[in-house]
Amino acid sequence: MAENINFNLTDIEKEIINYLKFGFTNMEIAKEIHVSVHTVKYHISSIIKKTNAINRINAIFILGKNGYFN
Repeated sequence: MAENINFNLTDIEKEIINYLKFGFTNMEIAKEIHVSVHTVKYHISSIIKKTNAINRINAIFILGKNGYFN
């Protein structure tokens, strides 16, 4: 059973994760949430650090494994 770890994600990080899990690119996410691509990259880097992942795909996997999407 998943532990449901609290990763202390911000609201914008949570919003970006919802796009990442469906395979959106940085540019597509930026257009959807009306921010720059640089801002999206910044938040994805933060998500990766908070989840101790090696990349964005691994971050989504880690979040899912720990009950984030339940």
